[in-house]
Amino acid sequence: MNFDEFTGQVQHRLSLPGTGEAVRAIRATLTTLGERVQEGEANDLAGSLPMEIDYYLTDAVADHGQRFDWSEFITRVWEREGMTDRDDRADAAYHARVVLDVVTEVVSPNEIRQIRDQLPADDGWDELFEVVDQER
Repeated sequence: MNFDEFTGQVQHRLSLPGTGEAVRAIRATLTTLGERVQEGEANDLAGSLPMEIDYYLTDAVADHGQRFDWSEFITRVWEREGMTDRDDRADAAYHARVVLDVVTEVVSPNEIRQIRDQLPADDGWDELFEVVDQER
């Protein structure tokens, strides 16, 4: 899947008005995920993504492998998307789920399993894979 197809899928599934909004959702989700997982895993996952977005995972603003919970993940996505209303946190969570669902169409199931293995099973992280799991 190339960049246009990837962003188009995100834009369509989230019913966003434009490519810019889709790219913001992708950047917010992948950058935050890149901060949470180990650097090697971020690099592995990025290797299968379109080159225009793979660096969101690898060039995480802060160090890779940070320990934060699901709530903090959503807060970071929410902030990066430029949302201002606290009620939009549910939208940020849904955006992250949909972006990850599109990612699963590009990368191998093994890569997704490795990402899941790095996230605590008891901390709400299963919510990130909610759309993925419903479709499987």
